[in-house]
Amino acid sequence: MSESNENQARGRLTTRTMAMPADTNPAGDIFGGWVLSQMDIAAGICAGQRAQCRVVTVSLDSMSFIRPVKVGDILGVYTDIVRVGRTSMDIHVECWVRRGRIGQREKVTEATFKFVAIDDAGNPTPVPAVEDLPDYVV
Repeated sequence: MSESNENQARGRLTTRTMAMPADTNPAGDIFGGWVLSQMDIAAGICAGQRAQCRVVTVSLDSMSFIRPVKVGDILGVYTDIVRVGRTSMDIHVECWVRRGRIGQREKVTEATFKFVAIDDAGNPTPVPAVEDLPDYVV
C-alpha cells in the first residue's frame, strides 16, 4: 500500500483490540507502553509466521505518537515485512484507531521492529526463503 496515502494503512491487519479503562493512567489517557506492547505482539506474530520458528525482538526504531489513543477506541495494528536477512527481519508497524468503535479512523503511531529467528537453544537460526514456505502468502 502506498505510504503517501495518509488515509491508508501500510501492510496487513495483524491484530485488533479495544482500549479499555484498565489501560489508562490516572488522567484517563491510554498508556504509551500499552500501545507499544500491542505493536510488539503484532510484529512478533508477523515475524514468527515468516520465520516459521521462535523469534525475539531485538530493537525498534524511534517511535512517536501522532495522535492519542482513547478509551473505547478500536486499535488496529498493521504489519509489513520490509527486510529479511539471514537470521533477522525488519517489520514496519502502524497503529490506527477507529474512534468510539465506529467513528473516524486515524493513524496514531508507527515504528520498525527488528526480530531475530532463534532455535530451541536460543541461538540465531536462518530465516527460510519464501520459496521454501509452501503455505506462506507474500
